[in-house]
Amino acid sequence: MVTYLDAAATTRVDPRVAEVVLHWMTEDFGNAGSRTHEYGSRAKRAVQQARQYLANTFAAQPDELIFTSGATESNNIALLGLAAHGEASGRRHVITSAIEHKAVIEPLEHLQSRGFEVDFIEPGLSGRVSTEEVMNRVRPDTLLVSLMHVNNETGVIQPVVELAERLRETPTLFHVDAAQGYGKLTQDLTAPIDMISVSGHKIGAPKGVGLLITRHGEWDELPLEPIMFGGGQERGLRPGTLPVALIMGLAEASKIFHKEHAQWSKRAANLRALLLGALAKTQFQINGDQDHSVPHILNLSFAGVDAEALILRLKDQVAVATGSACTSASYTASHVLTAMGLPEEAASNGIRLSWFPDQADDLNVDGLVDLIAHMQSDPV
Repeated sequence: MVTYLDAAATTRVDPRVAEVVLHWMTEDFGNAGSRTHEYGSRAKRAVQQARQYLANTFAAQPDELIFTSGATESNNIALLGLAAHGEASGRRHVITSAIEHKAVIEPLEHLQSRGFEVDFIEPGLSGRVSTEEVMNRVRPDTLLVSLMHVNNETGVIQPVVELAERLRETPTLFHVDAAQGYGKLTQDLTAPIDMISVSGHKIGAPKGVGLLITRHGEWDELPLEPIMFGGGQERGLRPGTLPVALIMGLAEASKIFHKEHAQWSKRAANLRALLLGALAKTQFQINGDQDHSVPHILNLSFAGVDAEALILRLKDQVAVATGSACTSASYTASHVLTAMGLPEEAASNGIRLSWFPDQADDLNVDGLVDLIAHMQSDPV
């Protein structure tokens, strides 16, 4: 059996979540927009309850949450949806980091093509962006700061709580891509962050569902414009029939994760210690600040070992990755590790190990270590 160590890409759907999803697919399968019968009414009530519960996990109001297909769509709505306001107000400056997921970088590159100025901050070897550097770049025409919660390649936690508090003193809006942090460090996300993007499939919910928090703050409503049209659902920002079954799955996964968080965190940390203890027999470096890191993601570079060759050798034993699943077709150096200033050899050969603890119980640690050690002693 192949051990799955790519949970930062996706987790399996929790069987308890699958039961809920199946129920809302095959029994209470109504359209939440149907007003003329009980099937639609039940679906609408269920979505309202899910919205209320999920909003509470952010200390937000239900009308501040819209459902999306995942963090990529949420990021696009948050970033591109502000373009018209930025153009109308003359605030065309955006601050972000060079280690963001492509789902943030590429929409911002689109804004650049529309005349926006985007500062991409490089974090240095720690992989952690400095709050002071962000604040030093804020200008009167700065529309937005967008900074991820947890880096998807290194697991390094970014200072979003501190930054949220500092940005409250300015008119600059703050967006956080929390795809990797939601459920793991949810308390951070109760900070006064204007917009937060989440994907369900990182916490045991199905793929294809996520959410965007749009806090009103001092606004009657954030100045977002829709980037898609048709139907008027989700306050007109995200049209289309609501995927009731997926929404209920997201809510159930969130409930399970929050209830079992302490156990999850302890088991994730134990597995991390087990892996690092066993890997001490090899030569490696950990990429990123380990004093500010989640317990379930490790990014390692093994001396003298080609990352792609290692992954191919491991494919019948362990499922791992070099980085984001969205860029896994590319064998070029990681843009995250490169932006951190790692030497080219290390940036080109970073391996990400990430786990959902119950999916790694059968890990063959000895087999993994022996293979790496063999490749280091006999690189040919």
